[in-house]
Amino acid sequence: MRTYVSETIFFIERENGLGLQAQLRETVVSAVVGGRIQPGAQLPSTRRLADYLRISRITVTLAYQELVSQGYLEVVGRSAYRIASNPPGRGAENIALPLGAQPVDWDSKVTMDFDAVRQVEKPLDWRRYPYPFLYGQMDPTLFDLNAWRDCARRALAREDFILMASDFAAADDVRLVNYICSRTLPRRGIHATPDEILVTVGAQNALWIVTRLILQHGSSAVCENPCHPDISASLLMSGARVTTIDVDAEGLPPDSLPEDVDAVVVTPSHHSPTGATMPIDRRVRLLQAAIERDFVIVEDDYEFEISFLAPPSPALKAFDTTGRVLYIGSFSKSLFPGLRLGYLVAPAPFIRKARALRSLMLRHPPGHLQRTAAYFLALGHYDAVLHRMRTEYHARHIAMAEAFQREGLKIAGASAFGGTSFWMEGPEGLDADRLVQVLRQDGVLVESGAPFFPKSSDPCRFFRMGYSSIPKSCISEGIAKVRASIDMHF
Repeated sequence: MRTYVSETIFFIERENGLGLQAQLRETVVSAVVGGRIQPGAQLPSTRRLADYLRISRITVTLAYQELVSQGYLEVVGRSAYRIASNPPGRGAENIALPLGAQPVDWDSKVTMDFDAVRQVEKPLDWRRYPYPFLYGQMDPTLFDLNAWRDCARRALAREDFILMASDFAAADDVRLVNYICSRTLPRRGIHATPDEILVTVGAQNALWIVTRLILQHGSSAVCENPCHPDISASLLMSGARVTTIDVDAEGLPPDSLPEDVDAVVVTPSHHSPTGATMPIDRRVRLLQAAIERDFVIVEDDYEFEISFLAPPSPALKAFDTTGRVLYIGSFSKSLFPGLRLGYLVAPAPFIRKARALRSLMLRHPPGHLQRTAAYFLALGHYDAVLHRMRTEYHARHIAMAEAFQREGLKIAGASAFGGTSFWMEGPEGLDADRLVQVLRQDGVLVESGAPFFPKSSDPCRFFRMGYSSIPKSCISEGIAKVRASIDMHF
């Protein structure tokens, strides 16, 4: 006996962003794969479904025809369509599993302890808030989407596609690596050859690779306090003994390092999160200590491109003559956070080991993404975007500073060359975690400073306010709301 598919399983979301044909195909595919429609079931006629959904009949016809070409539907007679007898994705529903099977106890199976890992909270729907003072988010009005699309199209040209579609094995895109060598690193005073560069899935991936190669249970590591929670978490997860050293107005003080240390992770040019810059004499002392005590320095050099107040200081790696500095950079902050492209610069023998480890983790970052980024960088679009960002961020920086002064809020730290955020200090007794929740109810998003202090469970009075994603016109009113909330609740 023939079964029929009711048109009521179909629905259209006109604000979905997905085309009407795509939505129809998605409905059929998900129902077939999920077993809700059986093989041989006949679908509503194109006219009937079009009338029900109030869309064009040709839209339904084209969707059905595409499903036929994909093997999900069969044509019956001249114009009827039914589910294919053996559509893709079917079969798993017939597998019988034992009754009464218990779910896996993952707390006992997973040996890694994530209790000490605390992330900076960023709501996914942050764009609906009128005052998003979030760090690391982008303003799409400053990005050249048309240029990125053009570069993505170029990366799909036949010659590029053949290269991209191949397995890179452990290699990286040659054009992207050459750009990093010839354009990016020289701006930081660094000279490197292609065999000293590894492309990574963002800076965090580079940091994870480094910690896995140089640290183990029983090792000793040092990080700044405060520091980015991903840095402290990566060190803790390595099994190393982690010492946090308080930073001052000039960053991490080398004289405070313990005698026994295997690795020191620093953000010297732009400390995260205070923005402090480590002066040259401190960098020299840190490098001298590394030589004398035989430890490695991991340098996270983020946001140096966003310089509008003054030129950024040279990277710590620029002063390294012994190969003890492992340098981490990223394009995600200067382009868009979802890009997830970073790079690691280190001596060639270390990069060979890092490449082997990356290959076991994820082979290599997607080839099409690497080639698209390479075109975007090489054709000058990157520099044009940075110019727009610097101009706009400079104006927002001034608006933020003036509003803080007007409202009597205390700036605890900000980058001397620019950047995209302020590190704020609230009054005694302020709990930044609670402040975040209170402000969110008023449409204001800020970030608690608590995750930046890995070894403290006390209430934190520090918080971070970014300006990369908030319009300049909203800054003054948003900061006034911050002041009012602090006065009302603390």
